[in-house]
Order: sequence, then C-alpha cells, then structure tokens
Amino acid sequence: MTEKIISLARSLWDYHHMNHALKKSAAILVLGSHDTRVAERGAELFLEGWAPLLILSGGLGRLTSGEWTETEADRFAKIALEKGVPSKNILIENKSTNTGENIIFTRALLKEKQLDPENFIVVQKPYMERRSYATFKKQWPSKEFIVTSPQIAFEQYPTDEIPMEKVIQIMTGDLQRIRLYGEKGFQVPQEVPGNVWSAFEKLVAMGFDEQLIKN
Repeated sequence: MTEKIISLARSLWDYHHMNHALKKSAAILVLGSHDTRVAERGAELFLEGWAPLLILSGGLGRLTSGEWTETEADRFAKIALEKGVPSKNILIENKSTNTGENIIFTRALLKEKQLDPENFIVVQKPYMERRSYATFKKQWPSKEFIVTSPQIAFEQYPTDEIPMEKVIQIMTGDLQRIRLYGEKGFQVPQEVPGNVWSAFEKLVAMGFDEQLIKN
C-alpha cells in the first residue's frame, strides 16, 4: 500500500459518501453486508431513538456467499439483539442477494406486515452509501430517506478480515457499478467527477480489478 494508492483510494472513499445529516425517521433499513459494523451502526441508531423500527435485509450476496453459513440479515439480527434492540422492533428480510433486491424484498415484507413507513434511514458500508442512495431512489422513489454508515475514517476502516487491499478492490467495483447500473436503469444515474474516475482508472491499472464486472 503505497502513498499513491492510498491517495487514489481516498478519492473514491470520499466520493462514495453522501454526507447526509441524520433525522428522525419511521424506520431504519440496514442493508446486508460482509461488514458486521453496519449492523452495529443500525442498532446504535435505533437505541439512540432515531426510529422505532429496525429492518435488517440481506440473504447471501456477492461477498458473503460461500463465506458465511447464515444469512446477512440473520447474523445482523443477532448483533442487534446483543446490543439491546428488542426483538419486537426488528424485521428480518433474508432472501435478497443484491442492493436492488434489498429494497424490493423489503417493500414486499412491509406490505405483508401492513406497514408503510413514510421515511427511512438507510445504513450500509461507508463506500456503499452512494450506490445504496441511487438504488433506493430508483426502486422506491415515493419514499423519503437519508443514507448513513459506520462512522469510521478511511485509514481506520480496514480490519484483519477486511484488509485495505480488499477495501480498495470493493470500492473500485462499486464505482464501476454506479456508472454501469445507472446506464442500465437499475439505479438513478450519479455524476462521477473526472478526478474520481481518473483515480478509478489508475487503481484498475494497478491491479485493483477483482470486483469489476467483466464482459
């Protein structure tokens, strides 16, 4: 990890953040992830009183399929319960395999439960804030929402399980998906500044291409 790589990666990290301010909402929707700190963030927001309902969404996705034996939502629910969130305030959607399905299947679950929250706090990894925003905006345009993530600085984010190289690999993949999925209509388009796309291209040329969609 050279200073050049870290500098380029930080450009992507900063772009992926939406920098939304928290506001009281009807529900917290935690999107599935391989990072359990996302579940911790959702539970903390509930316990701080930001919303009365905690929805955990995620089956086994791109980064957990073959790695985890239980679904993302079920593992996240255990964390929320351990943090002190009452089970009566938790809803679990554990069939979705991607961000679009997170939203679509959660809509179906809420309809089944005859619930219709008017606004949401959406929780994901720091470097998936923007893609989560763009996907929710496309799949559920009638709802108001803000996006947040674990409040961790870029340099402190990597762990033994999620080392810096893996973080950068996933960030480049997510940036590519922001452009491609916007073009395909899976999410609303997001403008990618020239300096951010240039950093992406340089990182890919350096070998950070493992999570890219290839033809």
